[in-house]
Amino acid sequence: MTVLQNFQLAGKVAIVTGCDTGLGQGMARALAQAGADIVGVNVSAPTETQTQIEALGRRFLDLRANLSDISCIDGLLTQAKQLTGSVDILVNNAGIIRREDAVKFSEKDWDDVIDLNLKSVFFFAQAVARQYMAQGSGGKIINVASMLSFQGGVRVPSYTASKSGVMGLTRLMANEWASHGINVNAIAPGYMATNNTAALRADEGRSASILERIPAGRWGVPDDLAGPVVFLASQASNYVNGYTVAVDGGWLAR
Repeated sequence: MTVLQNFQLAGKVAIVTGCDTGLGQGMARALAQAGADIVGVNVSAPTETQTQIEALGRRFLDLRANLSDISCIDGLLTQAKQLTGSVDILVNNAGIIRREDAVKFSEKDWDDVIDLNLKSVFFFAQAVARQYMAQGSGGKIINVASMLSFQGGVRVPSYTASKSGVMGLTRLMANEWASHGINVNAIAPGYMATNNTAALRADEGRSASILERIPAGRWGVPDDLAGPVVFLASQASNYVNGYTVAVDGGWLAR
C-alpha cells in the first residue's frame, strides 16, 4: 500500500458531532472527501453540511440530539450503525463557550459547558470504544481540544477546564484502549473564524492583538483542519496515540 492510500477512508463510517456549521462542518467535509460516509449529530438541521457531503457522492445520516444529556448516546450509536452495520471513526466536536469574569461566573454556565464539552466527550467515546471492541477491528476517536488545553485564557473558566480535561482524557483513553487497536487523539484548533469567535473578531482592538500574536498572521478557517482530521482518522496515524495536535498558526510557539 502506498503512503497516499493510507489516507483513504473509503468504506468507513464517521460520526461527527456538531457538524452543522464551522469546524465540524469542515471536518465532516474533509472526511467525506477522503471517502467516508458521515453520521452527523446536531441540535440544528445540518442542511448545508448534508448537501456538501452528498455532492461528494457520500452518504449522510442526519441525527438530532442534545449531547448535554448523555442518555441519548446509546440510541445514537444504534442508529449510526444503520449505514453499514459498523462505525469506524468518532469526531467529538460539539461544544459551547460561555464568557464571564471568573469572580462572577455562574454554576449554570459551569455545568452547561462541562456537560457538553467534557462529560459527553467521555461517554460518547466510551460507547464507541465498546462498539470498536465488539467489532474487533479497532477504530479512531478524535476529540476536539483547544489552545486552552495548554493555556489558562481569561473569562472562560468552564471552557478552559473542559478543554484541559479533554486533553487529559485523550491521554487516558489512549493508555487504556491502544491495545485494542483504538487510536485516541485530539486536535487543538487555534483562533478560528467561526461562530464561537464572532464577538472577538468584531472587537477591532481584541482582534488586532490576537492577529499580532499569530505567526501565520491570520485567523484559521475550517479547511485548516482538513489534513489533520483525515490523518488522525486514517491508517496513516495507526501508531499515533494520546497526542493533541495544535492547529493554531503558531500561536503556542510564541
